[in-house]
Formats: sequence, C-alpha cells, structure tokens
Amino acid sequence: MRVVHIAYQQLRRYGKSRVSWARKLTHGLIKQDHFVEVFSDRDIAAFEAPFGIRDLGVGKANKRVLETVAAVEPDLVIAGHCDMITNDTLAAIKRNHPNVKIAHCNNDPLFVPSNVERIKHRAEVADAIFVSTGRPELKIFEGIGARVYHMPNPVDPAIENLDNSQRTDLPIDLLFCSNSDNFTKRLAMVKWLKDELGESCKFKTYGSFGEPPVWGRDYDRALANTKMGLNFNRQEGHYWYSSARMAQLAGNGILQFTHADNRFDELMPAESIVYFKDQESLLARIREFQNDDAMRQAWAARARSFFHTEMNNRLYAQYIVEATLEQPFSHDYVWAQDINPDGSMKS
Repeated sequence: MRVVHIAYQQLRRYGKSRVSWARKLTHGLIKQDHFVEVFSDRDIAAFEAPFGIRDLGVGKANKRVLETVAAVEPDLVIAGHCDMITNDTLAAIKRNHPNVKIAHCNNDPLFVPSNVERIKHRAEVADAIFVSTGRPELKIFEGIGARVYHMPNPVDPAIENLDNSQRTDLPIDLLFCSNSDNFTKRLAMVKWLKDELGESCKFKTYGSFGEPPVWGRDYDRALANTKMGLNFNRQEGHYWYSSARMAQLAGNGILQFTHADNRFDELMPAESIVYFKDQESLLARIREFQNDDAMRQAWAARARSFFHTEMNNRLYAQYIVEATLEQPFSHDYVWAQDINPDGSMKS
C-alpha cells in the first residue's frame, strides 16, 4: 500500500529531536511493507517561506502537500499533528483522488479544550480519527463525520532498545522529565516526593526545579541510567490516556508508577505497572520497590515484554491502516477489545 504521512518530522532540529510517535508510526508502516512518503508541514512551511519565517509559508505548504499526493498517488493519507494543513486541502485531496482514504491521528489529551475542537474539525473531512484516550471517552466525536477509534502509545524496538530490567547497577533511582506546566499541578506532587525521599533516593527531575530539560541523546542517556520513573500526566483520570512517557519507560524496562484512575489495570498485565491513588500510597510503593530490586526487575520485565509483544509500532501501524480502510482486524489488538472494526463500541 502507498501512504502519505503528514506530520511534524523535526527536520530542523538536526538530530536533537524528541521521541516522536509520528516517527514510530512511519517506522511501523515501513515494517509492514507499506511505501511511505513523509511530509513535514512545519518544516516545509519554513523552507518555502520568505526569510524562513514559517507562518509566511503556510499557503505554500498546503500547495506542496497537494503536489506530493498527486505525485505519490497514495491509497491512504495519514494526517497527524499538522495544523498548518487545512481541512480545505484535505477535502481537495479527496476530490482529486476519490479512492484515497484519510485518517487523522491525535496524540494529545482531551482536557485541553482546543484539542477537542481540533479533533472535531478534522472529523469533518477524515474517514477515521484515532485518539490516544480510551474509546468510552470518545463518544463526544460520534456522528460528526469520521469513524472514531482509540490508539495506544506504541514502542519501537529501534527506539526503546534498552532493557533496564536486567540491570542492578543503575545510578538513578527515580526519574521524572517534564517541560510543560499548562493544565497541570503535577509538579506539586513531584516536589513533595523530592522532600519526603530526600537523600535516600537519587531522584532526577530534568526540566523542573532548576534541572535543565534533556532531549535527543541526553534523554537516551538519562533513561539508560534509570531504575524507576514517574508516569505523571498533566491531568489524571482519563480512561487509558497517558503521554508517550508510558511507552518510553515500559519499553526500556524502567518500572513506572501510574495513577490508578486512568484504569490501565484493565489493559496491562498484572504486576507490570505500579498504580497509586494518592501521594502517600505512591511514596510507600516507591520505597517498597527501591528496597526490593528483584521485584522491581520482575515487574519492569513483564511490562517491557508486554509492550514489545502487543503494543509495538508494527501492530499499531497495521491497526490504523485496517481500521481506516474498514478491513477486518488481522490481529487481536489488546487495546481494541471493546471496539468493532467500524469503530463502534461493542455492546
């Protein structure tokens, strides 16, 4: 199958890139033997704009994506986080190429009001939309155009290539990396934990409390030295919603602590993710696992195996292809047990 994947590819970061679910999707499509042409809207807009002023290149970027689709003749167009590409352009793709299907993938949370509106807007022209919140919370998007599906955060064995569950010589006991303070109060809990744990725990908080953020290979090195990590979202309690941090920690064999209200215990195997309800229970569990390295290793290994076997980018990519094209599912996707191939909820 031929695919045009429109998403920010971080070309102008010149290697100092963040871990990207869009890149994982591209890799997964290629591993499934699909031909993939990537189109990075933000980068193309900047490259095409006078003096490199990105906002002046938006119109040209929309023109270039139409040229790309015409040249590639894809069966499927996947539009990720590409706000510079307008709905008018996507509608023109469908007019010019009536057999093309369009999927919109959105990895941002629903507690950001502008993102809810962004998804509704894309649903007007897409055939299918995929959102990283669990399907029960996606009912607000039913009946407005596109079919609706949940998608997970996958691991990519080329990216999550560590296995810290096999190591006992890791210098960082606990890790939390963050660079966003919008719509969140999570740093208050992180600060409380730092105070309570004190010198008994080597706790690194890159991006907060005076520690600079880490990207690219610096982030890789931080993960490579870590036993346990905090999977704190900006807000908790959304069904099966997590930032991509969950896959990054699990896929590298790093034990993670996740809020129980996100209900990942309904998806993940037992004794793989550590759940907590409040800061006191979280503190107790951190101390428990810090003092029992064998248990830490066993739980982290179980999570790593599950992600690499059942939530990898190859399955993730094929699921998006099959759902968008309304094909029968070729795999018993663990995250799609509650939905039909047409996106509807099972009764």
